[in-house]
Amino acid sequence: MSTTSRITATALAAAVGMTALAACGGPGDESADAKTVTLVSHDSFSASKSVLAAFEKESGYKVKVLPGGDAGKAVNQAILSKDNPQGDVFFGIDNTLLSRGLKEGIFSPYKAKGLSGVPAGLQLDKGEHRVTPLDYGDICVNYDRAYFDRHKLAPPKTFDDLVKPAYKGLLVTENSATSSPGLAFQLGTIAAYGNGGWQTYWKKLKANGVEVVDGWEQAYYERFSGSASGHAKGDKPLVVSYASSPPAEVKDMKTKPRQAPTGVATGTCFRQIEFGGLLKGAKNEKGGKALLDFLLSKKFQEDMPLQMFVNPALKDAKEPALFTKYGVTIDKPTTMAPATITKNREQWIKQWSSLVLK
Repeated sequence: MSTTSRITATALAAAVGMTALAACGGPGDESADAKTVTLVSHDSFSASKSVLAAFEKESGYKVKVLPGGDAGKAVNQAILSKDNPQGDVFFGIDNTLLSRGLKEGIFSPYKAKGLSGVPAGLQLDKGEHRVTPLDYGDICVNYDRAYFDRHKLAPPKTFDDLVKPAYKGLLVTENSATSSPGLAFQLGTIAAYGNGGWQTYWKKLKANGVEVVDGWEQAYYERFSGSASGHAKGDKPLVVSYASSPPAEVKDMKTKPRQAPTGVATGTCFRQIEFGGLLKGAKNEKGGKALLDFLLSKKFQEDMPLQMFVNPALKDAKEPALFTKYGVTIDKPTTMAPATITKNREQWIKQWSSLVLK
């Protein structure tokens, strides 16, 4: 899930969707359907219009984007509609939710062109190619520098710091059951404290006044005080977001600052990998395969960092200077084997919900 703005993502989806619909005929027009490829994703999917236009020109397909809420909600919807998929390609299922999508059989195998240029560590379905790794990033607590400067308080650095009295009532996070960043943050605490210690940690975090909201966009744009592009100025100076969120805050500033107005608590990070896949039963399978190839192309991959503020999966894709200057590289994020997530995820979410939401 990215840190691109709700307005940008929604506007893009609407613009692309209208372009696609304008190119289509009425209901039952099979020739029109064959010329449209539909991408189902979370709300934060974004790409430069020129980049999507290049794909449309080269392939002959029009792209229609269907945003489906936070990644967790979008995946749930894809599962519920698997017998009659909403589109041809799904973008945005990550390593915290991947096993669920694979178990439910929502994807058809396809080995995308360019996959050999993706590091082996990102290819979590290497044997069957039901999904294609497209980007990665680190879920971390972000902080509002101005708040901590005003209060002459050092920002937190680690999970341990977040339960200290000095940070009482300052953190907003996302619901593990409905949000992939929220689940990733929970998994980070499990990786840090173990299966026997994370529950105690969350009890302390709850006692320290953590606020829980449904999804990332609500947390970042509505509750976080450091979001320059938020619709409502929040009062929480700590939020679960991404190590790449700071460049998003700087991107539209006419005069670039020495450092971003937001920072990253580097000891709170969990590595997230996002995938795309051809939906089983896709009406335009040929177009879906062409779109997946394009999503892994250098043109699209080099556009991603300043559109969705994620790291490209393709090894030789260059990241823009603004992204590298203001972003934070996490050398040792917490991680977890997909098999471990698969085995325990549903139980952990239920335990978390019982501990934190009641």
